[in-house]
Amino acid sequence: MQSDYAKQGKTAAIVAYITIIGTIIAFFMNNDTKNQFASFHIRQALGINISFYVIGALVTFFDSWPISSGFYIFIFVLWIFGLITALREEQKTVPLVGPYFQEWFNFIK
Repeated sequence: MQSDYAKQGKTAAIVAYITIIGTIIAFFMNNDTKNQFASFHIRQALGINISFYVIGALVTFFDSWPISSGFYIFIFVLWIFGLITALREEQKTVPLVGPYFQEWFNFIK
């Protein structure tokens, strides 16, 4: 567990993982306070949500159950990992793509 600083951004961090709408709401919740813990998880959640839609669109071309289910399991694991780290007040990037999300969405402060 981190300091009170993480506790202050915990609500926004958890809300960020509730669909793309939750990510947008969390962004505006964090707009005034600029809590770094919340910003970290908003970037992670935004990356997971965008990945879900982009890769989901690509997977539809394959029309294959094993490929589609593998994709959905991968996204679900990333989502669960991010949500659990937000609940535990930790700043761990999601496996494989998390560091890229932090770099690509660094405009979220």
